[in-house]
Amino acid sequence: MFLRCLNKAALVVGDEFDNEGSNKNPWRLSSIQQVEELKCLLRIMPIFATSIIVYLPVTQQTVFSISQAIKMDRNLGHNFEIPPGLVTAIMLVAIGILLPLYDRILVPALEKVTKQEGGLTTLQRIGFGHAFGFLAMLVSGLVEVKRRELAISSGASDGVAPMSVLWLAPQCILLACCHVFATVGHIEFFNNESPEGLRSIVNSLLCVNVSLATNLCSFIVNFVHSFTGKQGQPDWLDADINKGRLGYFYFVIAALALLNMLWFIVCSRSYHFKVVVKT
Repeated sequence: MFLRCLNKAALVVGDEFDNEGSNKNPWRLSSIQQVEELKCLLRIMPIFATSIIVYLPVTQQTVFSISQAIKMDRNLGHNFEIPPGLVTAIMLVAIGILLPLYDRILVPALEKVTKQEGGLTTLQRIGFGHAFGFLAMLVSGLVEVKRRELAISSGASDGVAPMSVLWLAPQCILLACCHVFATVGHIEFFNNESPEGLRSIVNSLLCVNVSLATNLCSFIVNFVHSFTGKQGQPDWLDADINKGRLGYFYFVIAALALLNMLWFIVCSRSYHFKVVVKT
């Protein structure tokens, strides 16, 4: 409703055209197509804004999960030790498995239930991505709290907790689900809802989201370093994670993800999909 005021930009007032029928001042009078394209962009912006924090769990998880793996039991059998950096590969492998499963099995099943092409709308798919991102951070926090308790209570000289590194797999799988639903959902949403002439530009918004999430993660990390660990106490993100409180940091990210998901629900409920006229 509030976008109707933009229609005035295409309203001809006075002598706007020259003798040849050309627009004298394009900055003063816009075409109807330009106005409609601007409306499409403005409608997309709230969804774009909520999609920044949804990538926050993914950007920070690749850093701190390695620190956790170093302080966990990485033995797999008697002769093999899992490298700490290999933990992040769990998410990539899960994405490779979940994507075809979703496309070949889940989508056809959902189409029979919802009678919707693709099983879910693009906004519903993004919403599931938000939920999986929140759950991933919640599980990460709970696992880290338990790992830290075991590391301290065991009294091991190297600070390694008697807890298998495979306990990090659930959060990695949840993050993979976040990718499958949120990333693909955003690609489909931006592609379907963008104006024809601006489709390539709007599709680049996904890359902008990831870059903004990375910068936001750096800001939050610096903020935590600055406002925790005062009075001689180690901060939450201390180099020695057994002294720090990495679990609290995960819970903060989970809280942000939850608030962002609620705001996304508000924005998605008021969003009106672009009407496509089939010829």
